[in-house]
Amino acid sequence: MKSPFTGGETILLYETRKAVFRKEEYEYTHLCYQCVDTKETFTTTQMDTVNAAQIYNSYRSAHGIPYPDEIKDIRSHYALSALKMSRILGFGDNQYRLYENGEIPNVANGRVLKAIQSPKTFETFVDAAKNILSDEEYAKIKKRIEEYESRSQMDCLISKLIYGEYGRGKYNGYAKLSVNKLKNVLLFYIEKFNGVFVTQMNKLLFYTDFLAYRENGQAMTGLSFKAIQYGPVPNRWDRVYSLIDDISQIEVGNKDGYIGNKLVSEMPCDISSFTGEQLAILEKVYETFKNDTSASISKKSHDELAWIDNNGTRSLVDFKYAFCMKAI
Repeated sequence: MKSPFTGGETILLYETRKAVFRKEEYEYTHLCYQCVDTKETFTTTQMDTVNAAQIYNSYRSAHGIPYPDEIKDIRSHYALSALKMSRILGFGDNQYRLYENGEIPNVANGRVLKAIQSPKTFETFVDAAKNILSDEEYAKIKKRIEEYESRSQMDCLISKLIYGEYGRGKYNGYAKLSVNKLKNVLLFYIEKFNGVFVTQMNKLLFYTDFLAYRENGQAMTGLSFKAIQYGPVPNRWDRVYSLIDDISQIEVGNKDGYIGNKLVSEMPCDISSFTGEQLAILEKVYETFKNDTSASISKKSHDELAWIDNNGTRSLVDFKYAFCMKAI
């Protein structure tokens, strides 16, 4: 990045700051560049987005307010228009669409949106709004509620086994807890590397999530990480690799006689499950580490403050360490 003041060199700065949002104070990592010649600081549009996202993430987490991707998902389960959702919930006609597009609900509406993530709770709103629905609409919605409730029970069980009881927060980069997204991240690297050793995948997931948080203000897989002897690894990593369909482990030896577990799959990665920003993160991680072995990428992860500051504590790693990564 060149300085807009002199055209000269700049350095990246990050510092802990506090900001007030809706009369509440939140701590975040402020990113900016400093002009080497003038010592003046400035931000880019992307930095402004990430700085703001940290504050908004904290507010949503503090009040249990769903994120835009979750709000979109609720509506997609029932194949309803945003206008129809607004009317069922008693919001203004355009309100649901605004929430899907990133507007942050007030606490009362946020709690409504949180509650209707449960099909049974949403059903009570549908029953209360029966007078604004045709008989055909009402019957279709009730059928979709029944189908979604049945389908979501198994999905919820697998999700809890992989993610535990943690909601979206600073220990998983405020990412959506999506087993499908996680699966396709794994498949992306398995396809690129023609199979990935478990130790190597642990580090690829660490760099993927922390880079996504640094670049976009939100991680990708929903996993939390802890620092162990051999570097940062996903919490419950053994469950991650054993519970996801279409991915298996095989024992493979190398020329040094080392036997390791390699993740393989015949299932192709569904690229459509990623946004453009997420796909760019995956490609960047791959290009950065494509020539690394399990040992060399592990060695690089030992130079990260995320590991140095948390090694031995077995505690989860705060995603604030994303802003001081060295390897990528």
